[in-house]
Amino acid sequence: MRIRIVISVLVLVLVVCPHVCAAQQITVAAAADLQFAMQDIAARFEKQTGKTVRVIYGSSGNFFQQIENGAPFDMFFSANLDFPQKLGAAGLADPSSFYSYARGRIAIWVPQQSKLDLSSGLRILLDPSVKKIAIANPQHAPYGQAAVAAMRKEGMYENVKDKLVLGENISQTASFVTTGAADVGIVALSLALSANMKDKGRYVEVPANEYPPIEQACVILSASKNKGLAEEFLAYIKTAGVADVLQRYGFDLPRR
Repeated sequence: MRIRIVISVLVLVLVVCPHVCAAQQITVAAAADLQFAMQDIAARFEKQTGKTVRVIYGSSGNFFQQIENGAPFDMFFSANLDFPQKLGAAGLADPSSFYSYARGRIAIWVPQQSKLDLSSGLRILLDPSVKKIAIANPQHAPYGQAAVAAMRKEGMYENVKDKLVLGENISQTASFVTTGAADVGIVALSLALSANMKDKGRYVEVPANEYPPIEQACVILSASKNKGLAEEFLAYIKTAGVADVLQRYGFDLPRR
């Protein structure tokens, strides 16, 4: 009799647990500029709630295409407003969940051993010693689009375009410079301020008036199997504590 009871309990656990465990976890697609800030935010949320936020980082444009093709994410944190808005218009995201959480900033970054003088800002890209310049691919990365806009405003894009090395996302762009594959990079300020990079190099921020604002937003996806937890995480994103974390990583907060 006891053996039957034990077996019944085990079967119940095996049947119910996957569903219960799944309800305690969401999968988030997040723009690569959020890598370090989101690690901090997700860890705080998990400690507070006991629930798991699994985050995958990449370029916003690539995630947009993946979601259009049915990728099983619960939430999408984009590095622009356009992709979340398009998903809402297409019925692939809940428009009422749309939330502009931050405004990104870009910076010029070089390794510590570099002899380049960053005091001239973007003009440093014209230095004859600069052979390769890393930026995110502007075809699908908002930070790459901002970098190109800044170079065009300075009237230097045509002079340096043949030196550009394109990262799949802003995180890969930063790695090109840290590993020596590029002499200088235009990266997210949030990455330049991260523990992973701040002691490895030097940076100077590109003035915000040099490029269109990098307004960033998130949405809950229509295909989410865990909308309740996604809504709970979205509510947490809107708290003052998260705003403090984002500002610490160099993000501006949108005007409400």
